[in-house]
Amino acid sequence: MRSVPDFSIELNCGKRIIAGVDEAGRGPLCGPVVAGAVIFKKYDFDDMPLITDSKQMTAKQRQIAYNWITNNPNIVWAVGQCSAQEIDELNILRASLTAMKRAVANLCVVPEYCLVDGNKMPDMMIGQSVVHGDAVSLSIAAASIIAKQTRDAIMNDLSRQFPQYDWDKNAGYPTQQHLQAIDKYGINEYYRKTYRPVKERLEKNENDS
Repeated sequence: MRSVPDFSIELNCGKRIIAGVDEAGRGPLCGPVVAGAVIFKKYDFDDMPLITDSKQMTAKQRQIAYNWITNNPNIVWAVGQCSAQEIDELNILRASLTAMKRAVANLCVVPEYCLVDGNKMPDMMIGQSVVHGDAVSLSIAAASIIAKQTRDAIMNDLSRQFPQYDWDKNAGYPTQQHLQAIDKYGINEYYRKTYRPVKERLEKNENDS
């Protein structure tokens, strides 16, 4: 049985302004890694839709939750991202943490404390990391939805520029069809060139030439 996130951590950490922080897009071969940061100004809502780990939600459920979060006057939210080039320069872990810092910095309210999904805290950020936090904390779960929906929208926009890769369907993940498209159409500036499937193809092309 999956755990259902709630506000227990938020209510028990002794702070008033708490941001949940999570990222989306560590695994894809292309596009940015995107982080969301969410502050609930209050913890009692009569109309809250399903909010949980975004990976456990349907696309329709995520969209409903995203609309509710982003249109709610009692919720503050922001996003941050790192590009494919930054991921290659920093590595994906450091880029994810950097995207989280940018998301928190973009909030219009400065949090006293941050709850960060995973087991690493970004440098200079006050708070705590929570393993599987999107299944425990509603603030983190909300941030995971913001990050996921924002990244999907970015990949949908890029897919209109590069329809041959089907990024609107695969979100940049290394599906068989996506890898075949890379072999056919090549690698552009949105690919993460340090990721093995991309790196191997670049090396092969270099050797062949």
